[in-house]
Amino acid sequence: MDVKKDIKAEKQLSAKGTTYRNFPMVPRVVFGADSFDQLGAILLSKRAHSDAPFIFLVDDVFEGKALADRIPLIFSDQIIFVSANEEPKTTQVDALVNKILESFSELPSGIVGIGGGTLLDLSKAVAIMLTNKGGAAEYQGWDLVQKPAIYHVGIPTISGTGAEVSRTTVLLGPDKKLGINSDFTTFDQVILDPNLTQDVSKEQWFYTGMDCYIHCIESLNGTYLNAFSQSYGEKALELCHDVFLGDISPEDSRDKLMMASWHGGMSIAYSQVGVAHALSYGLGYLLGVKHGIGNCLVFQHLSEFYPEGVTLFNKMIAKHDIKLPTGICSNLSDSDFNTMISVAIGMHPLWENALGPNWRATITEEKLRSIYEKI
Repeated sequence: MDVKKDIKAEKQLSAKGTTYRNFPMVPRVVFGADSFDQLGAILLSKRAHSDAPFIFLVDDVFEGKALADRIPLIFSDQIIFVSANEEPKTTQVDALVNKILESFSELPSGIVGIGGGTLLDLSKAVAIMLTNKGGAAEYQGWDLVQKPAIYHVGIPTISGTGAEVSRTTVLLGPDKKLGINSDFTTFDQVILDPNLTQDVSKEQWFYTGMDCYIHCIESLNGTYLNAFSQSYGEKALELCHDVFLGDISPEDSRDKLMMASWHGGMSIAYSQVGVAHALSYGLGYLLGVKHGIGNCLVFQHLSEFYPEGVTLFNKMIAKHDIKLPTGICSNLSDSDFNTMISVAIGMHPLWENALGPNWRATITEEKLRSIYEKI
């Protein structure tokens, strides 16, 4: 596929007043309890040969646990345990790519990411950077990747981020927090096994689930909204209502939140997120605040932009007795605030989706600082 031709075609359509995004979807997905056990059979047909291993990037919380023992290793396959305590970084991607290239004489058969959004984003980025020259920071942006990634599989162990379905991998770079957004980012295969999420802590379940909920609110209230994104967003929002405000069994909750994450990710794939995500990127870049909780910290103060969504969010907070951290920005310097504001205000597509092409008439540095100061 010629990315430059695709972009040129989009520009030509735009000049005529209409742009239809021809975007990739995950071509293969398995859903169901214990579907993780199909992984070995799925990978077998994708092996180049016995000397081209599969590399499993796995959240280190599973090291020494039963899930790690279930990974179907053969030949020279390798597990690399990775901490998800911090947001994924471009330097981390580069280090993993170098480690893989130095360990094997040729490219692996594929990359398999097992974990939450951090591990899924790292896995997508590593798969891209194994076939594209330079460092990961050079590809932060839209449609900068020129060569297809190697085969890569995503297996979420927590639901909400939508990373399993999205065409972006969000990374902290040397001067910005921004995704590698490309048609080559999307996973080739996803395995959705709700049983993998049953040991997630209550707080992490809520914060990551709220990432999905906020995806829906921002997509459904955005200027990029269309019938495609609306259909997925409305279903995801309905599922979030069931999970966070309904009275359902733990099993149904796991199933529905995993489907909400998928549908929420699909909704923003054909539209965009908005104000909460833009501001959350600032928190993540400067302070390393994890994405899910960062969205929550911001969203509680966005009644001006999403009044109904914030009201419902507050009901969810109360129902599950969640206490959001306070004073996160209380001791920041002017320079710190300016850094966060610069990162947030640089997310142009997000602001345009939220407020339209004249968003700069509403969004000022003073307004953004006033929101950060409340956090």
